[in-house]
Amino acid sequence: MATAKLAPHSLEPLLERLAEARAETDKLFSLIRPEAIYERPIPERHRLIFYLGHLEAFDWNLIARGALDFPSFHPEYEKLFAFGIDPVDGKVPHDVPSDWPTTDQVIAYNERLRERIDKALRTPQRELPPLIADGTLVNVAIEHRLMHAETLAYLMHPLPYAQKIRPDDYVSQSASRKAAHEITDRMAYIPAGAATLGMQREAHIFGWDNEFEETRVGVPEFQIRVFPVTNGEFLEFVRAGGYEKEQLWRPEDWSWKTAVNLTHPFFWNGDGDDARGANWNYRGMFEEFSLPLDAPVYVSHAEANAFARWKNQRLPSEPQWHRAAYGTPTESECAYPWGDVEPGRERGNFDFANWDPTAVDAYPAGQSAFGVHDLLGNGWEWTSSVFGPFPGFEPFPFYAGYSANFFDGKHFVMKGGSPRTARSMLRRSFRNWFQPHYPYVYAKFRTVA
Repeated sequence: MATAKLAPHSLEPLLERLAEARAETDKLFSLIRPEAIYERPIPERHRLIFYLGHLEAFDWNLIARGALDFPSFHPEYEKLFAFGIDPVDGKVPHDVPSDWPTTDQVIAYNERLRERIDKALRTPQRELPPLIADGTLVNVAIEHRLMHAETLAYLMHPLPYAQKIRPDDYVSQSASRKAAHEITDRMAYIPAGAATLGMQREAHIFGWDNEFEETRVGVPEFQIRVFPVTNGEFLEFVRAGGYEKEQLWRPEDWSWKTAVNLTHPFFWNGDGDDARGANWNYRGMFEEFSLPLDAPVYVSHAEANAFARWKNQRLPSEPQWHRAAYGTPTESECAYPWGDVEPGRERGNFDFANWDPTAVDAYPAGQSAFGVHDLLGNGWEWTSSVFGPFPGFEPFPFYAGYSANFFDGKHFVMKGGSPRTARSMLRRSFRNWFQPHYPYVYAKFRTVA
């Protein structure tokens, strides 16, 4: 798998990866117009200025102040930018722009921290602590930043287009996107077999604490959709009154949907009067264009569940998803759905390849041994599994709450990856999770029978 080995070695390759990750997040901030940096595009999350300082403060608190025992550089900022917000129904922050430092102050802070961290790692004055020497903490810094590269993307998504700057290499979707074609809804048969979740600690390969310990689960036979649910298929649910039928929704989901007056997916705009969806538009990152009926629909877990019930089906469990994605008819398992070859552009819509989703059948080279398509990239996939620890779980000693704080029965496992998910996090053991009432993330779904 495309994961970093944890053994004593030169840190230079990891530092090069850290520099690449910094370039990715720097590029994102350069696409936000200066006057928008104090905006809060998603009510439940911090203002964008927080993330400008958070990435460097996290690295400082983790590596310099934590592992290397450096004295505090700016105690106020170290605390202010330390932690993000887990969005909870009805709870929103109430700070105002004047509560935050100026952009210039944050940038100066960032530059000073980067300089100190890089010097400490490239020309250490003493023997580096084991968690730095073996690459663990540098891997954490890299993947934390890459996770936020994706978070920043979906936070920027609702910003008015006038507050964003199109990248020079952006290709207009309204001009270049092919006409949508019909996606045939069909199921793939998955025979009974084992699914391997997580990874072995003895392999000495980097993973987050919730990825350990390796767990094998027996999975009875089932059927799963070959393709994720598309905008076109979800349009049928909307037109059939799915958002008005209380019996399709869990009580807590219905209460949330009613409270926020949710009547369609967050990424859709328009009046929706036309039966073909011609009056629905898609809210792309840099422009609005006609609803792509062959692309996956991005919805919350609550909406995905309601659609599944409407179809008399259900969301797959984490083991079912693994079995369909990585299993084979011969009982062996693959590192990726297509085999053990490292991810390439022909395999899926991931690793910052696009700003928006593509058609669900656009990458046939990415299908699994059972013929299931679009598993990695193009949108995370909801499962029915509540996020929890595997047997043998041990929290990171340097970040005890990373996973454990979310073992609360209120978060659901997501698998796969989105167009803005970095290549390193396409490993089989990687797990994402969100609360069920969060419609902003790039999350698709498929159903099982």
